[in-house]
Amino acid sequence: MLQPLLGGWSPGKRLILLLMIELVTVAVGYVSSDPAPSKYNPNAVRINKCCEKFEVMLDGKCTVAESINATVWVPEFTGRNGEQNVQVEAIRYIIGAPDCGSMQKWPIFHYEKSEDKLILFPDGKVRHLILDPHARDEPEEEWDQLYSAEPRMEAPFQYDYEQGQYCLDKALSSNERQPEGIFATVCSPEKVVRWTDSDFLLRKIINPICHGIAMIILLVVAIVYFVLPTLRDLVGNIVTSITVCLIVSQAADLVRIFTEFSNHVSFVVADSFFYISLLAAFFWLNSLGYYIWKTFRARNVFLRVTDGRKYCWYSGYAWGATATMAGVAIFSHFFLDGPNGKRNSSVFENQDTIGWLGIAMFFTPIAFIIILNTFFYVTTLKFINRMNTYGRIHHKLKCNFIMFTLIFLVMSTSWLFLILSWLHFDALLYTHIIVNALQAPCILYICVFRQKHVTFLLKKSCCYNEPPTTSDWGDEMTYMNGGDY
Repeated sequence: MLQPLLGGWSPGKRLILLLMIELVTVAVGYVSSDPAPSKYNPNAVRINKCCEKFEVMLDGKCTVAESINATVWVPEFTGRNGEQNVQVEAIRYIIGAPDCGSMQKWPIFHYEKSEDKLILFPDGKVRHLILDPHARDEPEEEWDQLYSAEPRMEAPFQYDYEQGQYCLDKALSSNERQPEGIFATVCSPEKVVRWTDSDFLLRKIINPICHGIAMIILLVVAIVYFVLPTLRDLVGNIVTSITVCLIVSQAADLVRIFTEFSNHVSFVVADSFFYISLLAAFFWLNSLGYYIWKTFRARNVFLRVTDGRKYCWYSGYAWGATATMAGVAIFSHFFLDGPNGKRNSSVFENQDTIGWLGIAMFFTPIAFIIILNTFFYVTTLKFINRMNTYGRIHHKLKCNFIMFTLIFLVMSTSWLFLILSWLHFDALLYTHIIVNALQAPCILYICVFRQKHVTFLLKKSCCYNEPPTTSDWGDEMTYMNGGDY
């Protein structure tokens, strides 16, 4: 019929016209044959479905329902006052997982006798309830009434999700032991926190700033004892090793503060670095206490062993003991600790962490080190009190003993308040933050400003080069001249 009209057209123009007519015909046929009038119903309730309309979730994958002889998921609505099977005018499915943006996605399984419950309201919103595990014997139909819009009971944890923040579907399993239920993928709820809140200000702003300042201060101490040649003896190298371990622990603890920006892998790694570095710092402190104790007991303090060789021996002890105990702790975490011990107390920051058994493997050696260092302190103090005459080396050892005692006191106090902060009392947590912030300045004062020979060397090498005065002879000469320390 179009041949006479198109007789003068070129073959290319004829082909383009025929393709346009075909596209218009297909589009008109598709619109006229659409059997779902609810798609254009403005009152239709939007339901986010994880899989296609004809699919269900089988073993975590979308599967065609007919291929496994299963029925598709049909939404069941619950009223705000607990009414069951509320009817809606029409339903409009939105297929696909929610777009959470920067928020994390979390899977939820709702089945009979589970602690997670999902309630779908007639307006398309979803409520997630995390129930008390001791109350799971309640009848299934009573939970929707107990935790409706005007609940008669308060769920331990309850979150509501708007449309677009979730997707629901029927969940099946090829394992016959697994019950049939409802699967949901939700966007992790973000708690609205004002930066002016005192709790948020202290935990998320002041605490990280204090960690950063502490790392800078400890780095200064390490540089002072590493750069000045006079301080690079055995005691100076041990002090440098302790400060480096504390710097690593502060950096790892800084990562642990921002839990919402971490996944489970980096969280376990941060925990491991924190506990291992803290354990290594205490083993190095134990090496310092043993060296001072052994030297005071020796009849001849002029031992024919270089500081370099001694440092290698103490390094083998400190790093070897740290590696051994860390291996035992990590093995206990992955193979011996239960799954409940590897979780945080927070619900949606449900990250894998070093479990309680692993923490016990890390902290039990520290407790024994504190007891052993206390023995070193008491016995060495008795030796010092019995001595009537002091040589130059004994004065230097006494100075090192006082420095060891003060560092031991500071680190033990900080470790004790770290344990107390796990009791979930805000006052104890705030105290731990304050004590941890004071640890690095105290070590700076003990190792640098309190040591007169260190300040003298700093003045001589950094600031100016002038002849020493009477008050600048250092700790040993101060002792020998009758000065107080």
